[in-house]
Amino acid sequence: VQLQASGGGLVQAGGSLRLSCAASGRTLSSDVTGWFRQAPGKEREFVASIRRGSGTTFYADSVKGRFTISRDNPKRTVSLQMNSLKPEDTAVYYCAVGSSMSRFHSEYRYWGQGTLVTVSS
Repeated sequence: VQLQASGGGLVQAGGSLRLSCAASGRTLSSDVTGWFRQAPGKEREFVASIRRGSGTTFYADSVKGRFTISRDNPKRTVSLQMNSLKPEDTAVYYCAVGSSMSRFHSEYRYWGQGTLVTVSS
């Protein structure tokens, strides 16, 4: 599975961005796509995940109510709609594919290259 993340950029606090993760190669309905982020000097942290077949979602508490993960299976994309952005959301955002709805990055086998999101105050 190859993953391509896109959609990052510079936005003011309170603004919105939409990230996309396009997958190519073998995909299964049981696959889970997760979004993670890593700020400078910090550990990579879980943001949200979605199961490709059922659409079941899982969010980190820090983004619940502000971010929405969704999937478009025919297009093989998973999107992350980010609203009410805060400066602390600034990070490189990565999409990844695994088989469980996990918040642990070690559970995800395939990773995209990352896209930078910068939120100015």
